[in-house]
Amino acid sequence: MRTGRLLGAGRTADVYELHADEGESGPHGHGGLDAETEAGAPEGAADSDGADRHTGRTGRIEPAGRTEPAGRTEPAGRTEPAGRTERAGRVGGGGAWVLRRYRDGWGDAAAEAEVMEYVRGHGYPVPRVHSASRSEMVLRRLSGPTLLEACAAGQVTPAEVGATLAQLLRTLHTVPPRRRPGARVLHLDLHPENVLLTPHGPQVIDWSNAEEGPPGLDWAVSAMILAQVAVDPTDTRAPMAHATLTSLLAHRPDHTMTHHHLTEASHRRASNPTMSPREIELLAKAEELIRDAPEKAAGL
Repeated sequence: MRTGRLLGAGRTADVYELHADEGESGPHGHGGLDAETEAGAPEGAADSDGADRHTGRTGRIEPAGRTEPAGRTEPAGRTEPAGRTERAGRVGGGGAWVLRRYRDGWGDAAAEAEVMEYVRGHGYPVPRVHSASRSEMVLRRLSGPTLLEACAAGQVTPAEVGATLAQLLRTLHTVPPRRRPGARVLHLDLHPENVLLTPHGPQVIDWSNAEEGPPGLDWAVSAMILAQVAVDPTDTRAPMAHATLTSLLAHRPDHTMTHHHLTEASHRRASNPTMSPREIELLAKAEELIRDAPEKAAGL
């Protein structure tokens, strides 16, 4: 297995295309999890706060609420289209694969891969993981823009982006917990750059923050991420983020996100070492924006 060109660099990880050496049948050397033997589920890059791409830009756009649900299963034997400017290496199983490599001791790719394969086994739309170690993960390459890219290009509206995020959160929270009875699997970084619109529906990436807990915390973290952008007067994406946040909050189930969840989400964002001082300064205004949201704000 050879590592090809760098596809994207986020704040904590880099993503590379993979090529099989002559005679190789798959991406070896990244042991820990071999998803090719796992139960089937939908096939599915942004770092939590950066551009961590492993996707192409081809394919039709099908956000939630249009023609296909998030959890649609990919037809057997079908593979993703070519990537942005160059076809990814065909490494084992007839598919295109990429390597995600954490830098400087960040992350736990093996633990992240286990969560991804667990939710995938319950029908949730995530990329197929081939193998993983402590710092590296080999996973299926996807084709399609992020929700943010599609919205910026006018292919979907902010209202549709918010509705898609809401659908993905609701669907995720129907997955039974792995270890904690009464809890749910949480993504804790679900925002428009971590959802790819593939030809087979939205796919969720970057599960490095995933854990089990109350669904309201997941909604609160997604809302805080959007609100931080929405209250930043220097960010050209602010109007888009504000409209997306309004849609997300309008679609959340009643009494899901409490005052406690929002406070905890703000604390977690402030404690995130990848946050800049400027981003941390915006947290108070972001929290205020969410509390003042006209829809379903009584519980906050």
